[in-house]
Amino acid sequence: MFSTSSRTLRIVCVQANPTVGALRSNFDIVRRHRELYRGKADLLVFSECFGTGYPLQDLVLRPGFRRDFRKALDALAGEMRGDGGPAVLVGGPLDGASLPYNAAFLIETDGSMKVVLKHTLPNDEVYDEKRVFAPGPVPSPVDFRGFRLGIAICEDFWHGKIAQALAAEGAEVLIVPNGSHFRSGKQAVRLAIGRRTVKATGLPILYVNQVGGQDSLVFDGGSYVMDRAGLVIAQAGFRECDFDITLERGEDGGVELRRGDVLGMLPNGYPDETEAMYRALVLGLRDYVNKNGFPGVVLGMSGGIDSALSAAVAVDALGADRVLLVRMPSPYTSAESMEDAERAAALLGTRLLTVPIAPAMNAFDGMLAPVFADRPVPADDTTFENVQARVRGMTLMALSNRLGLMVLSTGNKSEMSVGYATLYGDMCGGYSVLKDVYKTVVFRLARWRNTHIPSGLLGPQGAVMPDRIIAKPPSAELREGQTDEQALGAYEHLDAVLATMVEGLNGADRAAELASAAVGQPISIAYAERIGRMTARAQYKRDQSPPGVVVTERTYGLGWRLPVTNHYGL
Repeated sequence: MFSTSSRTLRIVCVQANPTVGALRSNFDIVRRHRELYRGKADLLVFSECFGTGYPLQDLVLRPGFRRDFRKALDALAGEMRGDGGPAVLVGGPLDGASLPYNAAFLIETDGSMKVVLKHTLPNDEVYDEKRVFAPGPVPSPVDFRGFRLGIAICEDFWHGKIAQALAAEGAEVLIVPNGSHFRSGKQAVRLAIGRRTVKATGLPILYVNQVGGQDSLVFDGGSYVMDRAGLVIAQAGFRECDFDITLERGEDGGVELRRGDVLGMLPNGYPDETEAMYRALVLGLRDYVNKNGFPGVVLGMSGGIDSALSAAVAVDALGADRVLLVRMPSPYTSAESMEDAERAAALLGTRLLTVPIAPAMNAFDGMLAPVFADRPVPADDTTFENVQARVRGMTLMALSNRLGLMVLSTGNKSEMSVGYATLYGDMCGGYSVLKDVYKTVVFRLARWRNTHIPSGLLGPQGAVMPDRIIAKPPSAELREGQTDEQALGAYEHLDAVLATMVEGLNGADRAAELASAAVGQPISIAYAERIGRMTARAQYKRDQSPPGVVVTERTYGLGWRLPVTNHYGL
């Protein structure tokens, strides 16, 4: 039976992993939690749009989809009528006059519903809710079993006026169903907003986020409970878990929080920034592969750091038996790279194939020789370097077709920024786990994973690549003596300039100044201008690249929407 006293209310905040469009599966998660907490809780709180999964994009515009959601919601409400289980706060769309609303439905055990609509719709970064949802009115508190609940859906919490309006109308606690994706440093921002809100309203906060991957977005959880003093009494990242919280009305009439168990992990566990980013890559790849029904992944293993880190993430996400690594040596591939690829595969415990590409290179040489015979060769010609990359891409796609495995692309953000990648070659694939990771961060993540044993992952309990892979100068090995930094400059300088241009939207003058300060060495305006030109020219490549995990504030694709035909540059 639920609590009848108006002095206490037991709430369980559920950090779970919904799937967009999987209405039956998502509502089954709700049902399982209701059964688990039957007689133990008054209210279960789920994340934003949990019933449908989130974000919905244009799927929510389909009338049939909204009808099916409403049928599933009404079916749950009918089952709950008089069954003695807890009430539920679950989100999804509500039909409006022109566009639907983003709504949270508080379903009581008599089958009745109270509805709260999202007022503030995000239209920045990776979200475009103003395109698919109508804004609701400023919400008012909801009366529930002797308490006044201030329900602020996601963006309504991030902007202080809604929380203050709820407090002014007598809300006693803020309940915040969220769909907030991961990016580096995001948890600190969430907590800072919580403390600011507590200071402004004097109300405790139950912040409930989802966990899991949805295409390019990773939802890291990060759900937390904050008391009236701004102290975090529970938080959790990257795992499904439940917060068991009791609201108690104090002698002064205010509501205090008392934590019970945090089921599923440590009671106050959110990893540091390096581990958080690594876990985001793992979670994003795992759910993209599993939710889309791929049996596993195949990727090229060059002996370089990008493919080694991508392979480690894949094994940590899926297990060694679902990852196939392929060496594709050319006449320019060093013996060292062959050895390093083999040693990394052995450390990871994966299968390793070797498919030499020299026969295909010779075939293209012979095929194109009559066409190129009377034509001058440009000084910066990369025709046959790109042939090598495309032969490797075709090889991986052939293995994908025959074995059903998804090709995992291995390029990083630094090289994608300046176009140091081959369209239809090393850029081919169904997903790119390092797409939003700068090269200097690739090195940091590789060092971290080689010396740490993250809990809950499926990879080896130890090093995942030879130290030589991390120490040697990166090279595409498409010609003799080639290194990446010959073409791009030092990666430390390149990434410092890119971060100020891409994330900061600065021009070359300001980018050179900020990058110089960041690395402690002079970086010329001419270098920043060259990087800006290269980045602008590579837009057509990035527009054709596979999706990948978002980890920065401005990711290519969803968070970077520049025209291909653009004479301004950066």
